[in-house]
Parts: sequence; C-alpha cells; structure tokens
Amino acid sequence: MRLLSFRQGSAEGVAVKTGDGEYRGYTALDPRFPGSLERLIAGGHETLVSAASRLRSGNLVDLDRVAILPPLRKPEKIICVGLNYADHTAESGFAKPDYPVIFARFSSSLVGHGGAIVRPRASVQLDFEGELAAVVGTGGRCIPRSAALEHICGYSVFNDASVRDFQSRTPQWTLGKNFDGTGAFGPELVTADELPPGCVGLRLQTRLNGVVMQNASTADMIFDVATLVAEISEAITLSPGDVIVTGTPSGVGLARRPPVWMKAGDVCEVEIEGVGRLSNPIAEESMHHGKAPDSTIGAV
Repeated sequence: MRLLSFRQGSAEGVAVKTGDGEYRGYTALDPRFPGSLERLIAGGHETLVSAASRLRSGNLVDLDRVAILPPLRKPEKIICVGLNYADHTAESGFAKPDYPVIFARFSSSLVGHGGAIVRPRASVQLDFEGELAAVVGTGGRCIPRSAALEHICGYSVFNDASVRDFQSRTPQWTLGKNFDGTGAFGPELVTADELPPGCVGLRLQTRLNGVVMQNASTADMIFDVATLVAEISEAITLSPGDVIVTGTPSGVGLARRPPVWMKAGDVCEVEIEGVGRLSNPIAEESMHHGKAPDSTIGAV
C-alpha cells in the first residue's frame, strides 16, 4: 500500500494509490473518512488494510489541486541517526561509531513533498541530507533484533536539512536540526510488504537542481533498520507512528570544496528506489518568521 496525506482547501485527507496509478481518498469533511494516518497506524495492521480498501472506493484526488502533507503530521517521536554511513562519517571528520548516534527532531520542523524547505534568515549554511525513514507500526521496549522489522509498518523518504553553523555551535546537534520548515518528509508512506526487508540494498540519491550530490545504497548503513529498532528500544519505548530517520551517505554540501549550500530558488530532490521521490523548492524565511506556505506538486 502507498498512502498519502493531503490538504484540500481547509480539510485534511488521506488517499491510497490504486493499481492504475491514481490516488483515491477522502477528506475529514466526508463521513467516510477513515481517520489520519497516525490514527490508522495506531489501530494496527488490519485497521490500515481496512482503511486502504475503503479509500480505493473514494474520490479521485488530483495532486495538482491539493497540498501534499508529511505522511505523519505530528509523530510522537522523530528519532534521527547521525553518522550511519561510513563514507559520510569520514567526510565529516568523525571516527566510525560503535553505537548509533541518536538525536531528536520535532514535528514543528516538518514540511511535505512540494512544500518549501526554508533557509532561515539567521544563516546561509542550509545543507541537504537524503535519508530513509522507517515508521513504527507496533510499539514496544527492549525489542530483540530478530523481531525488530515486525515493528515497522512502512517507509518513506526524508531530507534532514541542517543549518550547519548552528549545528556545530555545541556538541549537541539539536538546534541546527530543528529550524522550522527544514525536515522534508514524504511523499508517501509505503508499507513494508512492498519493499525488501529493512529496505536493504535500495539506491538513494539526492539531487540539487538536477545534479546528483549523494548516491549510495541503503546496504551501506553501519546500523541497519533492525539494529536501530533494537538499540533505540533498549532505552526508549517506541510508539505506533514514531519515525526513525536512518542517516545520510556522503556528498553533503558541508564536505564539498567550496561548500554547497541550498538557497532560494533551488530545488532539492531525494529519491529512494521503490520508496519514492521527495522534491522541495528552497525559500527564504519571511520577515514574520513563519514557515513558507504549503505548495502543491503533481508527480510523486
């Protein structure tokens, strides 16, 4: 199943991609609306399957006339992994980690496919980081690695856009990773049954204005998805709808000479084989400090 969250007018909705490539669904104004993806995931796999079946009989959703939202608007937790590809670890000047490097993102930073990634007025050092996102379907604590993938309901694409000078001001990266409008996420939630176990061996590319900047395989992760679920859940109780953002490969703008920063007018795309293509224009922060408005985009 490939599920999409969207906004049509003032109403949010959910759609499913059908076998003929169309998207069909309902908005919250329709009594047949099954609920947000957060609610459906929390209901368990059968709830998700039942909702997808209902959505396939829904209204045709014209992607050119709606705003595509992050698949999950307000996850309870967005757990990010740093330095999870050896080549990126090397280009960043760090030693290869023996244990996952974990930091948090907040839902206030999220932006959907086609929405603008916002370069803040406080910095020009806005960098791209193409990543695979794993979405928790079944929660738990101290999950064994052997059962870890059973707790993942699906996958999506993430651009962990980072404001590098703020990130490097302290040993903790939180501030530079959480500017409003910098966490691009989507376009779809692709259920795990449509992809290889743990999404191992998929091609990941980041393109800036059509130029390939990052090109790697998810098989190159130091800690794969199953390991991340096991290690994180040793400390933290995972909940349905939590998002694990699994790290970026080499090629980031910071490591280039001269550095390459995203600027207004650029378009950044992250594409993961079988998972989807996440595309976002770059915009300058407005004077009122708000996010750029949601925009629309057709192809996903």
